Amino acid sequence: MEKSVEQKVQWQFEEYMSQVFHMEEVDIREYSPLTLAYIGDSIYDLVIKTLVISRGNRPVNQLHRMTSSLVQASAQSRMMRTLQGLLTEEEHAVYKRGRNAKSVSPAKNQSVTDYRRATGFEALMGYLYLEKEWERMLSLIRTGLESLEYGELAEGGFEMAGHEDKEEER
Repeated sequence: MEKSVEQKVQWQFEEYMSQVFHMEEVDIREYSPLTLAYIGDSIYDLVIKTLVISRGNRPVNQLHRMTSSLVQASAQSRMMRTLQGLLTEEEHAVYKRGRNAKSVSPAKNQSVTDYRRATGFEALMGYLYLEKEWERMLSLIRTGLESLEYGELAEGGFEMAGHEDKEEER
């Protein structure tokens, strides 16, 4: 029987970080939805940046443009519309808690609906990350990217309007 990706991957970073900083285990059900969204935002950003740089070395401003189009609230909101039908009951409950959480900061350059849906998405990513359900988290991200027609990024490519490989004019 073939092992799952999660069984094959030995991500020891989290274990090592816990040892180095003497971190105590916390029941993630005690975290507020905005705390889950806080870490979810970071892990999603890291996944997208890792995918973008895997396409090769580029000027930082190009990397930023490629990344920002995928991490903004409107993109996360569109992804979430696709993902909602794929969520387990527990995942959907986490998403709804994040979506319905009252944020202190207002949506910047985004609609309130997109901002709330994106907060739910980030809360779900944070939850899956902290539960160490990395295979599930990455699978949902991949499906979301494919729904945005950025499946090439998940497949190892990245071709989209305004992001083709062009030499920067000097």
